[in-house]
Amino acid sequence: MKEKHEEVQSYYGFELSTSKDLKTNACCTTEVLPDYIKAALSNIHDEVLTKYYGCGIVVPDELKGLRVLDLGSGSGRDCYILSQLVGQEGEVIGVDMTREQVEVAERHIDYQANKFGYKYSNVKFLEGNIEALDDLNLEPNSFDLIISNCVINLTVNKEKVLNDVYRLLKPGGEMYFSDIYSTRRISKELQNDPVLWGECLSGALYWKDFLRIAQKTGFVDPRSVKNNRITIENKAIEEKCGDIQFFSVTYRLWKIEGLEDACEDYGQAVSYNGTIENNASSFDLDDHHHFPKNKIMTVCGNTYLMLQGTRYKDHFKFYGNWSTHYGIYEGCGESMPFSLNDDTGIFGSCC
Repeated sequence: MKEKHEEVQSYYGFELSTSKDLKTNACCTTEVLPDYIKAALSNIHDEVLTKYYGCGIVVPDELKGLRVLDLGSGSGRDCYILSQLVGQEGEVIGVDMTREQVEVAERHIDYQANKFGYKYSNVKFLEGNIEALDDLNLEPNSFDLIISNCVINLTVNKEKVLNDVYRLLKPGGEMYFSDIYSTRRISKELQNDPVLWGECLSGALYWKDFLRIAQKTGFVDPRSVKNNRITIENKAIEEKCGDIQFFSVTYRLWKIEGLEDACEDYGQAVSYNGTIENNASSFDLDDHHHFPKNKIMTVCGNTYLMLQGTRYKDHFKFYGNWSTHYGIYEGCGESMPFSLNDDTGIFGSCC
């Protein structure tokens, strides 16, 4: 583990001077940025921007006043975006183990506070390993939001990272993060390639293993927000990877009591008020839950809790309760793994 950490520190501290030095397009954000994020980026120092190595947009909605932790904060780009969106009363803490990156982020603390018109900075950076968050004396149940941008793939003990995230989040809090996932498990030979690891490829989790780890650590119902195919665009590295395909995916994981490992139907519904900033006409919870303003929509029990038990509560009307269970909720794409025989009325499977 120590050797891997030193490889990552060397790669991001010395091998890469700017994002132009990357050898693949894995650590690149290809999504179209919303106007309000573009505006926030325009206020950030050029040195911070040129040393950005993320693969997604890790900025959810409804951020005012939140306490946020960024795992693998690098030069501080995402921290400084969030600094503007949480406002003077919010707080953003960045953690990164590469000293050279932390120095870049810290160098611009006063500049950014002045640029944002703040009386004092609401951002601070800690040098530390995100696989050892317990060494940083961060208070359990103290963060509203934890983000990470293409960094967890660089860790060895990913389960430890998610366990610590769950411990640090407040009830109703979330982890909102982008990372790289593979279509199959990656061989030890490829994992031992320092360039593939540094380029965020060979440390990527097989997507099904990620879901298993997330559920094991308490994040029962991971929700995908965005996903994009990674094309690598480096022939030598493509040949090394063979038939493995990679995707950049943004997930949101909720720390909510009562979530179930399947989407269950309790006859519940919600209606979006249209009151979340930058979401006047509709709101997307994830890639398969789109809520137009004022439209009453049926939801599974988990989605109901993700809205009622979180910072989104005041922006929705809620209908129904938990008194009657109607079986699996097929609106989330799930269905029974067997079918009924229409002629006999009995299950169509045998042993």
